[in-house]
Amino acid sequence: MQAFLMRRVLMMIPTILGATLMVFLLMRVVPGDIVYARLAGEQGAASVDPASVAKLRTELGLDRPLLVQYLEWIAGIPLGDLGDSMWNRLPVGEEIWSRFPITVEIAFMAVAMGFVFGVPLGIISALKRGTWMDFASRVFAISFLAFPTFWLGLIILVITVRNFNWMPPLGYHAIWQEPLTNLKQLIFPSLVLASHQMAIVARMSRSTMLEVLGEDYIRTARAKGLAESMVVWRHVMKNSMIPVITIVSVAFGSLLAGAVVMEVVFSVPGVGSYLIQSITVRDYTATQAIVFLLALFFVVINLFVDISYGWLDPRIRRT
Repeated sequence: MQAFLMRRVLMMIPTILGATLMVFLLMRVVPGDIVYARLAGEQGAASVDPASVAKLRTELGLDRPLLVQYLEWIAGIPLGDLGDSMWNRLPVGEEIWSRFPITVEIAFMAVAMGFVFGVPLGIISALKRGTWMDFASRVFAISFLAFPTFWLGLIILVITVRNFNWMPPLGYHAIWQEPLTNLKQLIFPSLVLASHQMAIVARMSRSTMLEVLGEDYIRTARAKGLAESMVVWRHVMKNSMIPVITIVSVAFGSLLAGAVVMEVVFSVPGVGSYLIQSITVRDYTATQAIVFLLALFFVVINLFVDISYGWLDPRIRRT
């Protein structure tokens, strides 16, 4: 198991480095310039002169070669230094750490709700194949797959505001400080994200369970007289959950990306809203740091998924 973990950890390094290099280069080639954005905001667009541009570019370190800029940024990451914002010169790390728990909480709530509701829906659909319950669950899953999450979020806001004269509280309150307010603030963005996740999990659970139910060892277990509940929980569930866990882990990255949209729709001050602000003003340092941390988080989640694979199927540990 230790060799298995070591291989997976070593595979994380080139993935993370590739993500950092990609976002670093992309931020340099997209249209727009943080220097002109800052000077236009401070002096007005008409008063920006070449001398001010050159001075600010030197202050921000943008006059140095790209390789030097990249290596300097990478060298600070192991020390916990993500750099200072090019927009307001405040430490990027402090701003991200204050917002990151909000985004992670939304994503985890969405994963939990999607898994808790999606798996039973898929199980019922598989065990009741061909019945009205199977048909209803499939229609339900396909419908939520078809609805864009931002559209669902806007529809929920319109319904709650116009019909019930109520809006989720703005800002953010930690769950350990004000649990009820925290739930009011995050339940809608999490629920909207979970609807798509639930549909994916339900469809995957149904297909994998139907495949496992047709295996020879399931027929053998039934022929030996095992109760149907024992067959389902002891044999079918364990062998059908590996693909479902894969889907959940892969979808977690999309949930983090979806949380960006939900934070904007529901005015939640998470990392997503900070990322949008940073991209808008071309704040290279902030954007690079956010994408790096999201990539790191996604890779760590995949590592835990690989560990769960090894626990569910010992054969995987030998690959």
